[in-house]
Amino acid sequence: MSNATLAEDAPHRPAASRFLVIAGAAGALLLPVSAGAALLAGVALGLTVGNPWSRRTPRIAQRLLAASVVALGAGMDLRVVARVGVNGLGYTAAGITLALVLGSWLGGRLGVARDTSLLLSVGTAICGGSAIAAVAPVIGAKARDVSAAIIVVFVLNALALFLFPAIGHALQLSQRAFGLWAALAIHDTSSVVGAAAAYGREALDVATAAKLARALWIVPVALGVAALRARAAGARPQTRPNRPWFIAGFLLAAALVTYVPALRPAGHLVASGAHRLLALTLFLIGLGLSRAGLRELGIRPLVLAVALWVVLASASLGAIRIGLIG
Repeated sequence: MSNATLAEDAPHRPAASRFLVIAGAAGALLLPVSAGAALLAGVALGLTVGNPWSRRTPRIAQRLLAASVVALGAGMDLRVVARVGVNGLGYTAAGITLALVLGSWLGGRLGVARDTSLLLSVGTAICGGSAIAAVAPVIGAKARDVSAAIIVVFVLNALALFLFPAIGHALQLSQRAFGLWAALAIHDTSSVVGAAAAYGREALDVATAAKLARALWIVPVALGVAALRARAAGARPQTRPNRPWFIAGFLLAAALVTYVPALRPAGHLVASGAHRLLALTLFLIGLGLSRAGLRELGIRPLVLAVALWVVLASASLGAIRIGLIG
């Protein structure tokens, strides 16, 4: 991105705010700060000095997240990824169904707009902002509905980065159990990876594999929603959902280090760099939270999202504790 482009995106921002954002981004990338600390730094700057490049950073963050996930694959064993994905088909389908049905019912009870309710349900069920972005165009969601869903998911993801490791330690969850729980109960891939990385290496491996297997459901769920909406309207769906191509990159990277032993040392270096890239990604995501966005949100979508989150997180944790999942 050129300096001229950045300047056009933030013509009225003081030089100090631009300096602070650039310094924060550099610190998140180069210093050994945690993913949670990087997110909080982004939130603090977003709510105080503001984001001088608010139109650009969401797209940059999306690309960096995809690159981070692909790089994380270089440090994983593809056999673990495949095993987690196959074993999780049943409870993943059950969890997504529960989220969609419960979200529709609760949304109606709370008076939340239908599209906002559906976007929050899909985001909770699959992978947060990525699922919301995939489903929004197929239902023709308005900008305010998409913004409300994204802001709510953002807030809950920020909380999850700190709450989940604390709860996991308090309950003395094993590394594997925590990794599964994080993948099932935290919305966005970035926060799943951040929380699991704070818990331990095995938790990170399990959580990343399980979350990416869950993210594969974006496409069939989006297509199903499009078909149902089109049938109700008596028309054929015109828009295809965004496809999470980064999953293919993750699988390819994992396959290379799994079946070409000579690449494993380099793979571990790449995976280590992915953690720094993830911290930068979360910093940029944090910048997206503004005071105006918080004011416009309203309480009902937040109540719906928290209720869905608590139910699904509790159900998945209970199933893991009694051995139904794992």
